Amino acid sequence: MSDKTDLSQGAASFVVEGVSLSIGSASILQDVDLLFPAGEVVALVGHNGSGKSSLLKMLARQLAPTSGSIRYGDHDLMHSSERTFARSVAYLPQDVNSGSEMTVRELVSCGRYPWHGPLGRFSKIDAEKVDLALKATHVESSAGRIVGTLSGGERQRAWIAMLIAQDARCLLLDEPTAALDIAHQIEVLSLVRRLAHEGGRSVIIVLHDINMAARFCDRIHALKRGRVVASGAPGDILQPGTLHDIYGIDMAIIPAPNLSHPLAYVP
Repeated sequence: MSDKTDLSQGAASFVVEGVSLSIGSASILQDVDLLFPAGEVVALVGHNGSGKSSLLKMLARQLAPTSGSIRYGDHDLMHSSERTFARSVAYLPQDVNSGSEMTVRELVSCGRYPWHGPLGRFSKIDAEKVDLALKATHVESSAGRIVGTLSGGERQRAWIAMLIAQDARCLLLDEPTAALDIAHQIEVLSLVRRLAHEGGRSVIIVLHDINMAARFCDRIHALKRGRVVASGAPGDILQPGTLHDIYGIDMAIIPAPNLSHPLAYVP
């Protein structure tokens, strides 16, 4: 089902063309062509080691491709200035170990760093952006609490609030629901979808659960052994043959009330 992406489909936040990544003797990604349209929530799915997080790190400029090119808007990703990029794109890695001793407001205020730098004064505009981010993520009542005392769902909302305060138009999230129970997964992914669709933001999110990806994302890109094996709307991906291509096991689907796509399961 994999094919070359039509790069003429419209405005895109990221365009990945012919990207490969090797680290030492290990080939992580091979000849990846993908389109990430602006204003959509796009999931990266696939088995462990498929290259999802590595691709997200390249979009975040944490890794450089061995070959190929990545564009953000009209600009080559690796040639944009660091501050300009940080004002446009915000990245939340999978393992976030810092900030646990800060208050929520202090953590969210860190999102303003790209706008004033280490020696700049925290302005009235910065304070307003922080207040708006706290409100948008529904953590304003926890603004004075220490981050380390929050529940998993509250903590993830606080980190997402920091990205919103950054005023970035594109959010890159690496498995933000990995350590959360089902209720908090739905809470966080509902928030991400709302922030994207109501705020006109683009979101690229790494997820393991294909049903969660289908429920909350507009588009799904699937990787397997470093290559793109499927790409499309949730209804296109949630097909037995396509699911087998992605995960290498037999999966079935059933209709789901109130959803526009089926649910996948292992029979």
